[in-house]
Amino acid sequence: MQSMLGTFFLIMILVAAALLAVGIIDGNRFVTVREEFALPGLSRECRFVLISDLHNKVYGNKNDKVISAVQKIDPDFIVVAGDLVTSQIREDMTPGIELMNALSQKYRIYYGLGNHESKMQKDAAYFGDKFDRLMLAVSHENMRVLQNESVDLPEYNIRLTGLDLDLDYFAHFRIRKMADGYLRRTLPDVDQGKCNILIAHNPDYFEDYAGWGAQLVLSGHVHGGIMRLPFVGGVIAPSYKFFPKYDGGVFRSGRSVMLLGRGLGSHTLPFRFFNPAELYEVVLKPV
Repeated sequence: MQSMLGTFFLIMILVAAALLAVGIIDGNRFVTVREEFALPGLSRECRFVLISDLHNKVYGNKNDKVISAVQKIDPDFIVVAGDLVTSQIREDMTPGIELMNALSQKYRIYYGLGNHESKMQKDAAYFGDKFDRLMLAVSHENMRVLQNESVDLPEYNIRLTGLDLDLDYFAHFRIRKMADGYLRRTLPDVDQGKCNILIAHNPDYFEDYAGWGAQLVLSGHVHGGIMRLPFVGGVIAPSYKFFPKYDGGVFRSGRSVMLLGRGLGSHTLPFRFFNPAELYEVVLKPV
């Protein structure tokens, strides 16, 4: 009996050690994923990189591995879908800032805010001027922060909109129903003559984004579910919701499609299990 118990505990220790090793390895590597979409209203093909949830993570020396991966893709522009940094009062924002400044030397960047940036902005009593310092530090002629506003990319007939979602919609343990008309009151109108792309950090409201009129939604926030299991997908969202409906990859609702990035970084616990970080190469083609 003692021998069986000893064997059982040894197996449990080995399994725990193996999981820890996977969590550390997957928490310190990223893969490049290519997705292609045919969208109505698009005037010609374009290619962009989607970055989400960096959370100040560093790969290599000053994120030279990320920069090299982006340069290999050589996109027409870059989209950042929120949480470039983490809303911790003492955390150094330098890694995220340095990556944006390095990339913006060559590429146009469109930056939609995540809940961590919004938290810093809306709780200035706690964070002080940290949000303002972030915005100032990434200020560049090739960087455009989209905070409930749109920008047109006429060479592709794209209208790109960034949603700064109220923090009430990032509740833990549950998904709060979106108020009727919230997006219409918060965002500019879609342009029916253009291809409308929405940067919306929280994917839980994909159906609402589709109803607003987005042909393509670019999201993050869920980190792929932190741990991924075969035939199940993501296990837990950062908001402590188990088995999230939207965990990572491509989802469709009617004529709308959402690309949900699994993120380049993590926060609180720096582990990812069977769930390496992702950088996306996105190719858009006219219908």
